[in-house]
Amino acid sequence: MTTLTAAPLALLLDRLFAEADAKRPELAGLPAEELQALMHSKTGYLELYSRLKDFALPVSRETGRLLYLLARSSQATTIVEFGTSFGLSTLHLAAALRDNGGGRLITSEFEPSKVNIARQNLSAGGLADLVEIRVGDALQTLSNDLPEQIDLVLLDGAKPLYPAILDLLQSRFKPGALIVADNADHSPEYLARVRSAGGGYVSLPFADDVELSMRVG
Repeated sequence: MTTLTAAPLALLLDRLFAEADAKRPELAGLPAEELQALMHSKTGYLELYSRLKDFALPVSRETGRLLYLLARSSQATTIVEFGTSFGLSTLHLAAALRDNGGGRLITSEFEPSKVNIARQNLSAGGLADLVEIRVGDALQTLSNDLPEQIDLVLLDGAKPLYPAILDLLQSRFKPGALIVADNADHSPEYLARVRSAGGGYVSLPFADDVELSMRVG
């Protein structure tokens, strides 16, 4: 058994994913066109995520397991996450750290009410000791006091900020560091960068909504 598949985490994740499935963002009453416009705006995302503060907005179950597998197989000990939300992806990554023997996960979330829920979930999953949640705009919270070397990154916050967050973290990537970008198709600028020849990354789409990249430069 792994931390991911054993109690208390396995049952907690089943419950959290079921709750998220029952409460999807479209229930917030946002018209599809307005939702798309806000998702692609470098300023409108603040309004979008404030209006969606009561929604988990998690990675898929498959992506959660992918995160665990990548963190375990790479023996990651330092992980950075952009976009905590209710902490479902955070739980998968922290479980991998536990099974790797320990480490540090820094995650950033600007909505305080979500931070409170994420902390409760991490405590319930027995993983709070591995996670530092930074509250506020990630452009500030992830701009300092970072580990000397970062093994793995998850980008799952405001999509237009993916390139800027990459700029903040890139100098700390170890060779072979993995970067997982959820819903990366909403950030064409980011995709162009990690897929460009000579850009320092090897990158490919994974499933329908994830871009998996490796730092090589």
